[in-house]
Amino acid sequence: MRLSGGDQHAAEDLLQRALVKTARRWHRIDEPEAYVRELLCRRQAGRREPSERPAGGESVSAAGLRLHGAPSAGPARPEAEREQRVCETVKANAPEVRLSDDFTERVHRSLRRRKARGFVVAGVVAAIVAVGVAVPLAVDGGGTPGRPAAELDTPEVVAHAEQSPPRDLVAAGRIAVSAHYTTKLVKQPDGDAIGTYEWSLLNTATGRYEKTDWAWLDVAPGMQTAAVLERDLPVNRIGLLELATGKVKRWIEVDEGVGGVQFSPDGKRLVATAYGLHPDRFFKDASYQLNDKTVPGPKPSRTGYYVIDVASGQAHFAELPPRKNERAAGPGGGRQDVRWSLDGKLVREPWGNKEGGIFHDVNGKQMPVPKQEASLPSPGAVLSRDGRLVTGAFAGEGGRIVSEVLDAKTGRRAALVPGQQLLAWADDNHLVAWRCDPEQCEPGEGEFRNQLLLVSLDGRTTIPLTGFRKAELRYDGRWTPLLTQR
Repeated sequence: MRLSGGDQHAAEDLLQRALVKTARRWHRIDEPEAYVRELLCRRQAGRREPSERPAGGESVSAAGLRLHGAPSAGPARPEAEREQRVCETVKANAPEVRLSDDFTERVHRSLRRRKARGFVVAGVVAAIVAVGVAVPLAVDGGGTPGRPAAELDTPEVVAHAEQSPPRDLVAAGRIAVSAHYTTKLVKQPDGDAIGTYEWSLLNTATGRYEKTDWAWLDVAPGMQTAAVLERDLPVNRIGLLELATGKVKRWIEVDEGVGGVQFSPDGKRLVATAYGLHPDRFFKDASYQLNDKTVPGPKPSRTGYYVIDVASGQAHFAELPPRKNERAAGPGGGRQDVRWSLDGKLVREPWGNKEGGIFHDVNGKQMPVPKQEASLPSPGAVLSRDGRLVTGAFAGEGGRIVSEVLDAKTGRRAALVPGQQLLAWADDNHLVAWRCDPEQCEPGEGEFRNQLLLVSLDGRTTIPLTGFRKAELRYDGRWTPLLTQR
């Protein structure tokens, strides 16, 4: 594969989308390989996709870019000449990038999710071999310059608007629900109580979520591996589980018991938070008054954190006791997990400051707030992949259910999009969001009856990804998604 800039992930994403689109129109395409090549060139040139069966019986090559030496029926259009120049320039100057080993399988899975017939799957995947060696691509990582957002394609979507919580894979663009969980408070015989997480994890072989007995988990980018912790936290080993089989393929032993774990943004490391007590246990001897009732309370017991190399299992421990201050503990009380910074160079302990945390290096040394984090409007804000935009707060102007998107450099409003809470970027022009039903979204009533949506920056695209959660803030079955990059 040849591409400008050598962006492996962007190139594979573009090629996968082209192949999936080819599969959808398989029966209307005369020359699949030519169609894929032409589609890629036109995307780079900022034009529409090629016709499946041109008028007058022309082949797709002759009607489109006149690739592979197909004769022209008349004078070349300026647009066609521009497209041809793009392809020729890229072919002449772009470096070669090899498709990753799992690319073919990812296209297989994507086609199977659409229930494509076997011979269609075989034909499209066979096209990878032909196209993957010499397809000229120009990928700059940020879309085609000057192309209006309204012309950008909606990213690949796998939705189940009738399911809440979802039973089958939910995904949009680069983001998928890799797992989801519910919580409930389980009373203990001694008067204590334990906040229990009940996880459903995606089986990538079946495309369905399966209930697990893990106490805590996180899924690595790429959605092949999960880090899992057993019940009765804290525990002295971390499992690396294969999502395709649901089986732990390796255990990483640690001396200090851990109660939380998170993959780094590149998936190569883990940060695991160590505790002296169960981080989600509420103790009778730490009771306090809540709404005129005496309830068990938390006991912060964090001892530090491990930074673990996933490949080797090598773990480095740094001490970090809890900060016993009213600003330190969040709603979870005893759980004060250490998490990665956005760039994966530092870790962050929760704190009530503007940045939402205090940053440390892998040895526990306190560090200045990273520039990227310092520029965010709030700790939960999410940057777009190209770094241009960042999610803002709920705006709710004029009774509308909308949130704002800000320019990452200036902080000025760049867009208003449907949604109560913007969770993740599916691509640079679409987000995954929670939104309540506008017809039933009354404050204190229907505002908690919400569903996952895919929304576009211009507000024209609103695709339900899941069904609605109940109109209650707290109930045992209220589920929360774990969103992971595919």
